[in-house]
Amino acid sequence: MPSVKAMVLAGGKSTRLYPLTLAVPKPNVPIAGEPNVAHVLRYLRAHGIEDIAINVHYLADQVRAAFGDGSRYGVRLEYLDEQELMGSAGAVKAMERFFPETFVVVGCDDLTDIPLDELIAFHRDRGAIATIGLVHADDVEHYGVVIVNEDGRIREFQEKPTRGTERSHLVNTGIYVFDPQIFKHIAANEFVDFGKNVFPGILASGERFFGKNMQGSYWCDIGTPSEYRRANFDVVTGRLALSGVVGDHRSPSAAIAPGVSIEGAVRIGAATTVAAGARLVGPCVIGERCTIGPGAYLERTIVWDDAAIGAGARLCNAIVGAGTEVDPGASIEDDIVAAAAAGA
Repeated sequence: MPSVKAMVLAGGKSTRLYPLTLAVPKPNVPIAGEPNVAHVLRYLRAHGIEDIAINVHYLADQVRAAFGDGSRYGVRLEYLDEQELMGSAGAVKAMERFFPETFVVVGCDDLTDIPLDELIAFHRDRGAIATIGLVHADDVEHYGVVIVNEDGRIREFQEKPTRGTERSHLVNTGIYVFDPQIFKHIAANEFVDFGKNVFPGILASGERFFGKNMQGSYWCDIGTPSEYRRANFDVVTGRLALSGVVGDHRSPSAAIAPGVSIEGAVRIGAATTVAAGARLVGPCVIGERCTIGPGAYLERTIVWDDAAIGAGARLCNAIVGAGTEVDPGASIEDDIVAAAAAGA
């Protein structure tokens, strides 16, 4: 049986995470100190997928520099350079020659442990043209809801229903399995979106279109501040295990002064300095080459690489962008701060 290939959708700007992503492309957004696409590539490789296409557009050079040819992750990467964004389906259509057999599509902002082998087997057993990985969510107001029959056949979609109007609690993860017949539903050289354009056409055609409830699996779309925080904290506290990542961890090269108070799960990256009198209340993620000043207080906070937190600053539920300097004595709560230069 031919090996399964995959495509990672990575061309967008991730505007929902501004200002963090003004100077950092979406694929490079860190989860527990490492770009999320690194986690995605390891995830795909763990399921035997070695040939992977990835589309790039915004700050494409940074993406190429971060992931290269993919060999660091045990995969072979082929890049699609989009001069203009073509939409989720349009980008896949541009790589049609790459996918002669069943293939997988996953977003660069997906963090998951969904067993792909089970999803692919489900898809093949049903002779489907398309299969969506689904997970249960109690609150579905911010998701696309999928209504399925008892056998998993998709009946309809409901986009971001208000509380009390939802007809299902199964949400679309954006993790798809397709057969090449999908390409007949995608116009070439046009902006085409799976959810808005392709899936309604498949439903109308009556072709075999399924969703599988990946019960018990973890999934998070890291593209919003609240979900981005959740993903980092779930990794640091051990709720989600990622290959090669120890969540509650202090790098051997981190310099942590005597008298620093660390409570709960806290990850501190390489070459970071934490000065005397600082207090870190987890879950927290502090990147590499950071400076945490004397007497600083950080609670439920994420600090990207090369940032500096001034003496006596207080941060709670904050996200600090790469290279950002937080003034001494500053107070930041439930907010994102990023260096002014990031907008240049």
